[in-house]
Amino acid sequence: MKRRFAIPAVTIAALTVMGFGLALGANAKADEQSTVRAVTARFNSLEQAKQAGYVPFYVCAEQPGVGTMGQHYVNFDLVGDPAIDPLQPEALVYEPRADGTFKLVALEWVRVGAQEATAPTVLGHDLLYRTAPNRYGIEPGFYERHYWLDKSNPLGAFEDWNPTVSCRGTGDNGG
Repeated sequence: MKRRFAIPAVTIAALTVMGFGLALGANAKADEQSTVRAVTARFNSLEQAKQAGYVPFYVCAEQPGVGTMGQHYVNFDLVGDPAIDPLQPEALVYEPRADGTFKLVALEWVRVGAQEATAPTVLGHDLLYRTAPNRYGIEPGFYERHYWLDKSNPLGAFEDWNPTVSCRGTGDNGG
């Protein structure tokens, strides 16, 4: 009789411990994302971004039928450094507003170079490799990962394209 109760009890205990570990992992990711949000909040001001070395790059990027990224502002000193630091994104992504101002909607981490055996990661996500030729003219290619921190993305917080963002007619595909 004791043995019949011991197996379910051990199973329940193991599942409880596993669930607790998963909850701790989720909380750690949420804490890291909160820290990133707090540290980068100053870039809600485009002037603060410019003072920190971010400059306009390319035009507002969009992919018809999929979504838009927005207008990238890039810090080339950070792009030149191969480190991927969640608190120092290489690019800031802004959505043009109807009044001509810009709203910060996403962060982007970038590493330029040849494809590696193991992709670099940020916030628990692998960076995606983009080969050359690409719309940005980056040779030989680059790794990148977006994080939509200030604009909800129905495709996911770490996806490239966001169908809720608009270039307001300034995009590379005319939108």
